[in-house]
Amino acid sequence: MVIRINPDNPQVRLLRQTVEILRQGGLIGYPTDTGYALGCDLYNLKGISRLYQIKRRPLSKPFSFICADLKNISTYAVVGNYAYKTMKRLLPGPYTFILEASRQVPKILQTRRRTVGIRVPDHPICADLVGLLGHPIISTGASLPDQPPETDPLEIAEKFKAYLNLVIDAGIIPVAPSSVISFIDDVPEVIREGQGDVSRL
Repeated sequence: MVIRINPDNPQVRLLRQTVEILRQGGLIGYPTDTGYALGCDLYNLKGISRLYQIKRRPLSKPFSFICADLKNISTYAVVGNYAYKTMKRLLPGPYTFILEASRQVPKILQTRRRTVGIRVPDHPICADLVGLLGHPIISTGASLPDQPPETDPLEIAEKFKAYLNLVIDAGIIPVAPSSVISFIDDVPEVIREGQGDVSRL
């Protein structure tokens, strides 16, 4: 199923419809500020396992997830003073932050070092979905192994029709990977330079 949601002024009725699918354990395709993503409820372990299968991804490479805001991040990760000040300046935006996981995060999403990747995209649909759901949504690019990410929601719906319960159509979104910044021990380290500016770190 594909539903058209206005990316600038998302319709609450359609957002609630999407959230209900997430609560029931469904997988969705949805827009972010760096392209379309596949996702499910953070606590839907069956859904997370299906995403690993779709992406043919080893469990040693956990998926990142989307939080509503900086306050929300502190529920799921350890945020030091420097990290907090930096993230407050950069968020929402095209960044993935590597942080020490809290006990709220399922072990399947943690690395061996108990770290997690967390995003707060600058996209109204993302923010509203997480806000309505009440906790984070998994985020992994809408692509199959060894294939480029899709930019068209209708193509995503066709390519992943065997897996997804819903695709949100928010128009064509060019793919531009996020910058990845580690804040382990409150020390910044740029892991990948992407769309987000990292020159002030």
